[in-house]
Amino acid sequence: MDFIFERCTYLFDPLHYHWEREHMHRKISLMLVLFFITSLLVIELKRQGLLPNTLAGVIPSNHFYAIQAAFTVVLVLEIISLIFTLPCSFSKSVGKQFEILSLILMRNAFKELAYLPEPITFTGHEEAILRIVSDGFGALLIFALLGYYYRIQPRSHDETTRNVDLYGFVAAKKGIALIILAIFVYMGTSTIYNKMTGAPGSDFFHDFYTLLIITDILLVLIAQTFQPSFFAVFRNSGYALSTLIIRLALAAPAYFNVLLGTAAAVFAIAMTLISARLFSPRQEKKQPGQCR
Repeated sequence: MDFIFERCTYLFDPLHYHWEREHMHRKISLMLVLFFITSLLVIELKRQGLLPNTLAGVIPSNHFYAIQAAFTVVLVLEIISLIFTLPCSFSKSVGKQFEILSLILMRNAFKELAYLPEPITFTGHEEAILRIVSDGFGALLIFALLGYYYRIQPRSHDETTRNVDLYGFVAAKKGIALIILAIFVYMGTSTIYNKMTGAPGSDFFHDFYTLLIITDILLVLIAQTFQPSFFAVFRNSGYALSTLIIRLALAAPAYFNVLLGTAAAVFAIAMTLISARLFSPRQEKKQPGQCR
């Protein structure tokens, strides 16, 4: 097992380091700006009839699609960051998933613009406008709850694993993160290929979040191997439940997605407050067989 843990750490750490570098983030931001401008130009060429028929058939004619495409790329980048946070504490991983939820709601708001004409008119598009308002305020509410969630996190590291097992625990989660990253690349490549060839395909984000539900349960079971106490098992399971509610929010229709997202955030906040104020993590350091 030590060899496997070492291989996982050897592969994961360099990838994580390069992804989190400020230089890398600047390059990605510049590429995102160029992607947005290029999308606008290509759509305008389509509107002017200057694109070949084979290419014009897959290019939308509404400029608002460029906004949706840009936010989709931002969402993909955040999901990659989420994968890299899986080896971190459960609380940090959950916080990252709420960040993604707020971005998805914001993306949904901009996505509704694609159903509006140019120039924008209100009459006849009341339902789309209501969905924009709902998703926009929902994203703002999740953003505010996320700020409070981060503020109430304990200053100390919340992994209460025994020191001798901490390396193996983190290395096991790094191995899972590498597998999820490989699956993410495969699913993304398949989705792009299906889009370009016109082949039918399912929703990429919903499929991947379904995979994350299974991953969360797997992480809880692995954590129980290293953290067998009731306190740790219940807390980790509670955080996993909050992420499950997030997945339900992503699959829910308009208005219900905001309600479920808010419920997930409130649940995670309540779990953090109760764990920190009513239960002492120091109880985890008690030796087996030791009475209170």
